[in-house]
This record gives sequence, structure tokens and C-alpha cells, in this order.
Amino acid sequence: MSDQAFYSTLQQKLDTLKTEGLFKPERVLASRQGAEVVAQDGRTLINMCANNYLGLSGDPETQKAAAAALEKYGYGLSSVRFICGTQTVHKELEQKLSEFLGTEDTILYAAAFDANGGVFEPLFDENDAIISDALNHASIIDGIRLCKAARYRYANNDMADLENQLQAATEAGKRHKIIVTDGVFSMDGTIAQLDKIVELAEKYGALTMIDESHASGFMGKTGRGTHEHCGVIGKIDIITGTLGKALGGAMGGFTSGRKEVIETLRQKSRPYLFSNTLAPMIAGASLAVLDRISKSTELRDRLHENTAHFRKEIERIGFTIKPGTHPVVPVMLFDAPVAQKFAARMFELGVLLSGFFYPVVPMGQARVRVQLSAAHTREQLDKVLAAFEQAGRELGIIKNQ
Repeated sequence: MSDQAFYSTLQQKLDTLKTEGLFKPERVLASRQGAEVVAQDGRTLINMCANNYLGLSGDPETQKAAAAALEKYGYGLSSVRFICGTQTVHKELEQKLSEFLGTEDTILYAAAFDANGGVFEPLFDENDAIISDALNHASIIDGIRLCKAARYRYANNDMADLENQLQAATEAGKRHKIIVTDGVFSMDGTIAQLDKIVELAEKYGALTMIDESHASGFMGKTGRGTHEHCGVIGKIDIITGTLGKALGGAMGGFTSGRKEVIETLRQKSRPYLFSNTLAPMIAGASLAVLDRISKSTELRDRLHENTAHFRKEIERIGFTIKPGTHPVVPVMLFDAPVAQKFAARMFELGVLLSGFFYPVVPMGQARVRVQLSAAHTREQLDKVLAAFEQAGRELGIIKNQ
């Protein structure tokens, strides 16, 4: 406690964030996750900001599967995988994920952040090149920083710039090249042009990698992900993703691909080697989720119906949204304090939303990010749309017609 100036500096920075409207408060819930949640003060809110795309986070069937795995395998393993932390349920889940994604093998991590953080350093070195989309998730950025490979960055979803970076890496004589992109960019709901990315990869002899955190379970005809949506199943070299969004919503991540890649990660990926095993009840519940969505596209279909309805109606009301078809719907408010005020007013009107602003999104691109779920009813969505219209008029965001 000798350096009081250190703590004073931190407090000044926190005060500045609050003054500038950039401070991110936590909303405390007193209920399970779902289309409706109960706030700490006892109020019931329609939840429009969870990654609960298929509505399975608080689903009774998911809960039963987790309870069954808890009863059979116990609470935890107090070990990393290579010592005594591997159970049959982990191997079964890795096999099931591989079948679902169309790959040879899969490795589990405690979180998707760890999957992206641990994938590059074991596979690439200073002789290689990583060509990364400018808007890739922070976990990809951090993972690349841990690797000695040369770094090339291309403008978001810009195929001309991607080709320029591939040419630069080729001219630099790099041994292996890998193109890395989010399958879906979570702040905009933009879907990567994987078909074109694969074409460029083949042209320049590059590998491809996608992060499917906002796609696995509901993108594509049968929910396999962005690679199914874009018609390139079997043509992506490395797929990372999460069990913490559509696939049950607890936690856990994975990397999937060729067996040589996955075995190398088992031997050398530091987050895997030095992190506790994924809890068996999460693995068991995730298996049940994969079985369920592999048998029926009902939840996926309902999600996309909800998305189409909300996107159509929010534009009719007069809001500006990012175009697309994904259940992430960025409602653009542009100014950070306005986004904060809007989210606060929606809370008062019974809708849970969060404002996003710099540095999470570019300066001047503040928004509230709506996330649709298969669990939302049409009645709930129409109540949310009515609240949007009321708050929008009160704050002068939309004008009286």
C-alpha cells in the first residue's frame, strides 16, 4: 500500500470513463438466463442482449443433461487433461463436435478465448505469416501477439485488401500463410465471405481459420456454421468456437481441424496444458445440445424467423441498423452517451439492452446491440419494438411521423 499515486491514477481513469459516458456497469440478474430475466431489484425484463441464440441456456433439457453428467462424473477433476483430467465425456464431446463441424478432430478448452489464445504459437513461427481481418475478436488478436509469425492485417471483409496482404506475404517469402477471420463479426452481425476467402487461399497456397463463436448451432441450413452457410464445409483448415453461446451458454471453447493440427495443440498449446479440465457437467450438457440440434432445425428456424421480423419492424419504426440476416442486430445511435441513456431508458421500460461504444466499436459508431433468440415469443418482440419506438421518440432519435 506504499504507492498511493498508483491507486489515485486508476481512480482518475475510472472517473474519466464515467464522465465521458464510457463506463460499463454490470447488470446483476437474480434468475436463470432466458427470454425474460429477473433483475436484482425484482423487476422482470425482456432480455435482448444475451448470446443465447437457441434459447438453451436456461432450458430444462439442458439442465437435466448437466445434472446427469454431474451425478455420473462429479463436479470437477482438479487436473489438466494430460495428467488425470480426461474423462470419456470429454472424448465423446470432441468426437461429436468433429462430426458436427465436418472435421477430423477437436480439442476442448476452458474458454473460447483460450482456444484462440493457444492456437497460433504452437503452429507458426517467424518463417510464417498470419493474415488477419481488422475486426477480428480480441482473443484472436491476443493469440497472434503471442506468436512470432509476421502479422498482416486486411480491412474488414475486404477481399481486395486481403489479396494485397497475401501478395505481400508471398513476396516476403513466408513459408506458411494462414488467413484468419471471425465467421460472424459480433458487433455488426456481418458474415465473412468465406467462399471468396477460400478461393484466395487456394490461389496463394494459404491455410484458412474461422472463429465460429457467433455461428455454431444456427448459421447454415442445418446450423453447422458459417462454413455451411457459405458452402465451404471441408475447405476450412481450423475452426475455433465456443460452448458458451448457442451451444448451451455455459462456458468452454474448442479448436477443430485436421488431426495433425489438433494433436500438435494437445502437445504444445499452453492454455490447454496449463488450465483445468472443462467441467464434466458442461461437457455432458453440450453433448445433449449437439444431439438435439442435429436431429431438428426447429430452434434454428425459429431464431431466423424472429430475426427477420425484428429487422423489418425496427427499420419501419425509423431506426438505423446494420444490414444483414444475422440475429445480431446493431441499432446505430452513434454517440456513446446517447447509447448509454437509451439502454438505461429501455431498462426502465422493461427491456434489457447494453450500449456499445469505443473502444469496443470504432469512435462515433456507438450502438445498442440487439440479439434475438429462439426463446423469444412474437408478443415479447412486439413489446420490445414498442419500447424502442417510445424511447426513440423521447430521446429525439426518431422523429414523429
